Amino acid sequence: MIQHESKLRVWYCDTDQMGIVHHSNYIRYYEAARSDFMRSLGLSYGDVERRGLMMPILEVQSKYRKPALYDEELTVTTTLDELPSTRINFRYEVRNERGDLLNSGMTQLGFMHAETRRPCRCPEWFLDLLRTHWVEE
Repeated sequence: MIQHESKLRVWYCDTDQMGIVHHSNYIRYYEAARSDFMRSLGLSYGDVERRGLMMPILEVQSKYRKPALYDEELTVTTTLDELPSTRINFRYEVRNERGDLLNSGMTQLGFMHAETRRPCRCPEWFLDLLRTHWVEE
């Protein structure tokens, strides 16, 4: 398992008229946290793409539990529970400053050759990187 925490601030433009985060923004929060997760491994998405690999989104799930409010600091915990093969699943928990669970979700990404745009398995270099950060539960 690999786990990483990212801090995000709710901006005014993320909220609706009631000052509550619009549901669509959680997907953006997942992406920001996933990018931060990758950087914590020492690799940006730009680095991945320069190595000829693309990781398109295949599926998104999101469960709304409590509202996030304007100007709250959110902690998004990103978890990778299993090493990928042809797909990689990231799990997310979004909490407010009090630690209340506001949202949980999952994104599934595939692996694709950048040049051919054909699906592929997770490359060994990417698996090796994940293994160096892997912690048994």
